[in-house]
Amino acid sequence: MRQYKYFISIFIFFVFFSCAEEQKTTYSEINITAKNNNLVEVNIPKATGNKSVSNQINSEIQKKVISALHIGNLEDVHSPSIEESIISFNNEYNAFNQDFPESSQLWEAQIDGEVIYQSEELTTIAITTYKNTGGAHGNLNISFLNFDSKTGQKLKNSQLFTDMESFKTLAKAYFEAETKEKSLLTDYNTFELPENIGYSEDGIILLYNTYEVAPYTTGIIEFAIPFSKTTSYLAFNSL
Repeated sequence: MRQYKYFISIFIFFVFFSCAEEQKTTYSEINITAKNNNLVEVNIPKATGNKSVSNQINSEIQKKVISALHIGNLEDVHSPSIEESIISFNNEYNAFNQDFPESSQLWEAQIDGEVIYQSEELTTIAITTYKNTGGAHGNLNISFLNFDSKTGQKLKNSQLFTDMESFKTLAKAYFEAETKEKSLLTDYNTFELPENIGYSEDGIILLYNTYEVAPYTTGIIEFAIPFSKTTSYLAFNSL
């Protein structure tokens, strides 16, 4: 009987260990393309592990890429997959080329994703998009996607903090220090947090895309606030 109980205990241990391993989400880079595609390059992370968690994360990444490749009103995005979006982008260019055969401007789109922070509590993924559809210059845009690592739920910026107003006051000081030597047409008294806030190895990273608070020539404004300064305001452990 004792030996039987011993084997039962060993079995339970291995089942528990296997389940724990299954819960861990890992990422690998994948390249996505489509038939006759000459314009679009997509390299993004794919989550694997717990199916429920990874499916939610992969779905949000897919939505972001589909939206980035869409031409026109974002409210009209209906593409079912990244592959279909790549095909549509190529088709849009072909239609443009037929309408304006004298134009020598080639369209292109490059989308790269990277896991910039991962802990047991929170994961931040950066999606970088460069797209040129025949204008004077291409557009570069970086988006942060924050996820609850345990559930795969996409998080709003407000969910990252326990005291967002105090964090905003802290961020304002860092923003002023970062931009004091730049010619910004902005009133520091009306400071607003950027659309993109995420975790990184350097701390809480804030990123303002081109045109968000400054003209095109200023480019992207990005800075990090060390965790040592932000811990008391964070909803997720930074360790």
